[in-house]
Amino acid sequence: MTVRSILDAKGHQVMSVAPGAKLSAAIKLLGERKIGAVLVMEQGRMEGILSERDIVRVLSERGAGVLDEPVSAVMTKKVVSCRESDTVSGLMEMMTTGKFRHLPVVEDGKVVGLISIGDVVKRRVQEYEHEQEALRDYIKTA
Repeated sequence: MTVRSILDAKGHQVMSVAPGAKLSAAIKLLGERKIGAVLVMEQGRMEGILSERDIVRVLSERGAGVLDEPVSAVMTKKVVSCRESDTVSGLMEMMTTGKFRHLPVVEDGKVVGLISIGDVVKRRVQEYEHEQEALRDYIKTA
């Protein structure tokens, strides 16, 4: 199973904000869309990623005044990404080791999707269910 199969099922839509957007506006977007992270992009180029963890961390460090600051002051600048050809098991290892829950999918320098740990777990559960069904069918015919 590859990242491509996840994107084919969930879609390639990616929510993004500009680096200069206020943190409060980005938080509103996360809440409205019920998502845990948003890419920070400018002119089609990924500048960073802003996650719920980034927001909680900066609020605990600097207080509510940070809500008026630009996203660029809060975002994670060093973004780990994956490719459509990467395997689901490889993603699980990468996300677990790196302790992050969202991975942009980049092909030829262009962002083509965003994968969450929830997407990965959902796909793995589907794989196990299909395997169990195949085994049951095999046993019935044996």
